[in-house]
Amino acid sequence: MILAGDIGGTKTVLALYRPDDRLGEPYRMQRYASAEYAGLEPIVAEFLASAGATPRCAAFGVAGPVVARRVETTNLPWTIDAAEMEVGFGIPRVDLLNDLQATAAAVPHLQATDVVTLHPGKAEAAAAGVIAVVAPGTGLGIAFLVPTEGGHDAFPTEGGHMSFGPCTAVESDLLLFLRQRFGHVSYERIASGSGLPNIYDFLLTTGRYPVPTWLSDALAVAADRTPVIVEAALGQRAEICVATLDLFVHVLGGVVGSAALLLMPTGGIYLGGGIPPRLLARLRQADFLEAIHAKGRSRAVLQRIPIHVMLDAEAALHGAVWHARKVVAEAPAGEGRPRRA
Repeated sequence: MILAGDIGGTKTVLALYRPDDRLGEPYRMQRYASAEYAGLEPIVAEFLASAGATPRCAAFGVAGPVVARRVETTNLPWTIDAAEMEVGFGIPRVDLLNDLQATAAAVPHLQATDVVTLHPGKAEAAAAGVIAVVAPGTGLGIAFLVPTEGGHDAFPTEGGHMSFGPCTAVESDLLLFLRQRFGHVSYERIASGSGLPNIYDFLLTTGRYPVPTWLSDALAVAADRTPVIVEAALGQRAEICVATLDLFVHVLGGVVGSAALLLMPTGGIYLGGGIPPRLLARLRQADFLEAIHAKGRSRAVLQRIPIHVMLDAEAALHGAVWHARKVVAEAPAGEGRPRRA
């Protein structure tokens, strides 16, 4: 049996799988409100006690950079140490993956119904090519997969924190506005769920768009302004929200194109995270692909790369499952402790 988890700032999802359990049908699965716990260990202890099981291997996708098998979570005051968890819970192997690395690990196992293609590109080299994952959710994550003899290996990056590079006069003004607010301006400050209100605030200062009373009232009481802005934009109910979403889409396209130039993902680009499925109709519009491909002399190179949207809402959990199953499968026969990669 293996234990897999998706560890985020809002929720923690844990699942136990037996060897023959399907991804969507784990032996046991539970969601926890992350903020109600002092760390991951109390959640795991509660989960395993209720299940009455000790897994052979555990893998957790965690929002934050993993260094030396240890991570300080990005949106929680938690420190997670894989070696300490092995000892504390008697689990022979515990692996920590960056959440985008876990999401990327799920890509080779996606079903046809889990993917929508925005741009078919030229996929003749897909089987042997690098695959890139760009995931705008609450933050912005970037990861990639490299083909191996046994399939693909997933690797994390902190690419969402690359410095924002404006491509238009409006984007240059946006950079100046956000620099006063944050100092360093990364792509995550714009092309993410947390970044959308930053774009709105910038456009508000320009005075170019009227703000309906109902919108200002809704934003004033909203715990999270992003859904309000997105719903108004998709419904064409407020010009400033439409302009906010347009600018978001253009900047997201720019970072996708830059990631493609860096990684040369001939196996395709997959857009993950919670935002792309919600904005699928908007991403199908021509300006999004144009923003990706608008890289001067490199346009023809980028046009050959397929672009897809991932619809699997549990991709990070499922990637952790595949990672753990691979670890167990590669363990030498008869050994109780899986060997380290």
